[in-house]
Amino acid sequence: MPAHNTCIGLTLHPSVYIASWIFFSNLTILFNKWLIDDAGFPVILTWWHMTFATLATQVLARTTSILDGRHTVNMTPQLYMKTVVPIGLLYSGSMVSSTLVYLYLSVPFIQMLKAAAPVVTLLVGWFWGVEHPTRKTFCQIMLIVIGVAMASAGEIHFSWPGFVYQVAGILFESVRVIMIQSLVSSTGLKMDPLVSLYYYAPVCAISNFILSLASGWSSVEWTHAAEVGFWMLLLNAIVAFLLNVSSVLLIGKTSGLVLVLTGVLKNILLVITAVAIWGTPIAFIQLIGYSWALVGLVLYQSNWEETSEVLRTSVRRITNFSRHGGRKPWLFVASAVLSLLFIALVRGGRVFLSESSATKTVEGVDRLSSGWLTWIHVKDGKWWTGKD
Repeated sequence: MPAHNTCIGLTLHPSVYIASWIFFSNLTILFNKWLIDDAGFPVILTWWHMTFATLATQVLARTTSILDGRHTVNMTPQLYMKTVVPIGLLYSGSMVSSTLVYLYLSVPFIQMLKAAAPVVTLLVGWFWGVEHPTRKTFCQIMLIVIGVAMASAGEIHFSWPGFVYQVAGILFESVRVIMIQSLVSSTGLKMDPLVSLYYYAPVCAISNFILSLASGWSSVEWTHAAEVGFWMLLLNAIVAFLLNVSSVLLIGKTSGLVLVLTGVLKNILLVITAVAIWGTPIAFIQLIGYSWALVGLVLYQSNWEETSEVLRTSVRRITNFSRHGGRKPWLFVASAVLSLLFIALVRGGRVFLSESSATKTVEGVDRLSSGWLTWIHVKDGKWWTGKD
């Protein structure tokens, strides 16, 4: 029965892979934010994720064919130490920094800062000698820089430690991407994300465990973890792992331009969802700045002709879909109504724009913080997780 051995994913529409990636990506971020706010052990959480990923990839490698791509990699001990270990350490640094930032900054502002990642990657690649930016490229990345600067200037609850952690996370990730790019061109070492996780996860688990010990493992209130519950922590690790699986399934199903536009859509949806959940105050200048940065991001990672064609094709497909005999127009009406209800919910929530007074906004932030950061308290003017 060879027909049944074909991967079911090959028969699915690309939109399924796109939707799965957006869902698990945003769910992982929101889930991590909730856990960190309630339990307060960000570094230990990254260790737990990598430990679970190590065990899961080992099991999958021995019971399924999803990791058969590792057989095409001629991995030797020398190559492992030269490539996997340094890249794994950079991955660990990026992961820890990007998780610690949730103690200090809101999810919407973090996503705004992440829009600057292509700029940092380009600069790192330029210094590394693998990127050669043109004047056009420079103008495009300046759009992103200006947009991120506007978003940062409008942030009401700005935190320098959080900003530094986010910049460090972006820098670690940029160096990791450029190093992988260099190694692929020089050694031919090419792996899909899940095979990469198979090799990197043990390195990250060990390094994150050491960082957990160094950051005060014994000072963490483990009763908070107990209140969260083992099953909730297990579910969190599974969701994080499924994000990697969805990334693998997405590769090869869409073009590079569609991936760029999907990433922009994912970030916009994440900002809206985070505002709806936490009522994070967003100034009008931040909306303008973030929109400006997203436009620069699309122009930088694609060209306007391709983008216009993709948008026209999407509109045409939606129109044809709605006119198809087997489809019912009420589905689109219901979608529009639900969208309007969601916007009304956000508008009716605790969202403060620039028209609100600064005092009222800061009071709102403090009120929300005291509600969500239950287990994180201030000691000597610094954020700390542990006993008094």
